[in-house]
Amino acid sequence: MMEALTQSIYFGIALSLLCFQLALWIKSKVKSAIANPLLVSVIIIIAILLAFGIDYDTYYNGAKYISFFLTPATVSLAIPLYRQLTLLKKYPKAIFGGITAGVLTTMVSIFLLSLAFGLNHEQYVTLLPKSITTAIGMGVSEKMGGIATITVVSIAVTGILGNMIAEFICKVCKIEEPIARGLAIGTASHAMGTTKAIEMGEIEGAMSSLSIVVAGVMTVIAVSVFANFI
Repeated sequence: MMEALTQSIYFGIALSLLCFQLALWIKSKVKSAIANPLLVSVIIIIAILLAFGIDYDTYYNGAKYISFFLTPATVSLAIPLYRQLTLLKKYPKAIFGGITAGVLTTMVSIFLLSLAFGLNHEQYVTLLPKSITTAIGMGVSEKMGGIATITVVSIAVTGILGNMIAEFICKVCKIEEPIARGLAIGTASHAMGTTKAIEMGEIEGAMSSLSIVVAGVMTVIAVSVFANFI
């Protein structure tokens, strides 16, 4: 029975959707940032694959088709940005200055941590694109000589953590301005963080959406410079 299920091309898709729905139900009951649906669904899927001895390739054979929706989902983030276009025209220097500061902070922090932990060049450039969307990050990592699969993991972990703690960090740091909140979340934790920004407010979502694109372009340029430091 299990063998028949795993051989189906729909196995990976069905498992992913069911686990995510279960994670949403858990989130509604627990009501805690720790019970983030993305994180919980990943843990459940890993547990199921290990429990039944299902290899990752078998799961990914069907689950990979879900990733096809990543591009249109990211593009659709332009809708809230369009609705808040007046803010972009009103505060262009502050907005682009904030994104630039975020990208540089990411680069410098990774550089310093890599020095502190004695990472080699390959490991260092693998982590540099951790705060941008997967489609761009993988290409940057491969071009710089990094390990693309680990880059994907670091991007996913960054996004999930951003989604989980973004609102809490904003409260602790007393960041109340919607534009600032959105820019910080989008620059630090790309699309996964942006889903949290959208929940926080339309302005936050719009600014976070803008940050994904601009931070992605800036990171590509910054990585080409910082990659030479180690």
